[in-house]
Amino acid sequence: MIRNVLITGSSHGIGAATALAFAQEGCNIGVNYFKDSDGAERTAAGVREKGRRAEVYFADVSDRKSCEDMLERFIKDFGKIDVLVNNAGGALKIPEGGFEDMPFDYWDAQIRLNLSAAAYCSKSAVKDMISKKTRGKIINISSIHSEVTYVRRKLLPYCAAKAGLNMFTKALAVEVIKYGINVNCIAPGFISTKTTTRYNEAELNGFLRKIPAGHLGSVDDITPMVLFLADDSKSGFIVGQTFFIDGGQSIDGAIDAML
Repeated sequence: MIRNVLITGSSHGIGAATALAFAQEGCNIGVNYFKDSDGAERTAAGVREKGRRAEVYFADVSDRKSCEDMLERFIKDFGKIDVLVNNAGGALKIPEGGFEDMPFDYWDAQIRLNLSAAAYCSKSAVKDMISKKTRGKIINISSIHSEVTYVRRKLLPYCAAKAGLNMFTKALAVEVIKYGINVNCIAPGFISTKTTTRYNEAELNGFLRKIPAGHLGSVDDITPMVLFLADDSKSGFIVGQTFFIDGGQSIDGAIDAML
């Protein structure tokens, strides 16, 4: 059966790879972007090359109305939503100084982008799934930084938001499973994408020393789990869980064991 999948932040990286993976499985895709329209069009073109339908949606997922409008357009275009992947997120532009200097505008923006966005999109998706009796799936993309952090202020609001996303996953999951809707979460570690080019060799080596597996992850380490969680025949009894895919970095004591 053809499924309709909306993936936020799917113009590049994990989101784009997830869109192509779903298309390979025969799904129609909604591609969301905020800044990278060219990337979104490339993702959509890749979906169409696999013989599936793709529509591109501009939306600022940190804005509630923008999310509601996007879900409304998606549902109108495809008839219903089967799978929502809340993938969009990031640390944004990092202000200078320590926590005592941090503007709360930055804090608020991080919480909206990395936590509230999932609630904004999920509310509209759940409403449609319930009304149409769809055994839907919501998959949130969190981060290793919901579990571990560095002494870098840029991660303070990001970590708080992603930890909240893990708990949002649990709380929503137990509420909506009675409707046959599964909600789960994936927390990637350091995944090699185009954004990792901003780090120099010394910085990358520093990251590698924290990963017991000894190498960075790739988008291909993430997409199989997304597909698994979207498959009711394989994961229908998995409710409210967060899966860390991080090369062992989040395991307590893993770094000490490497020394």
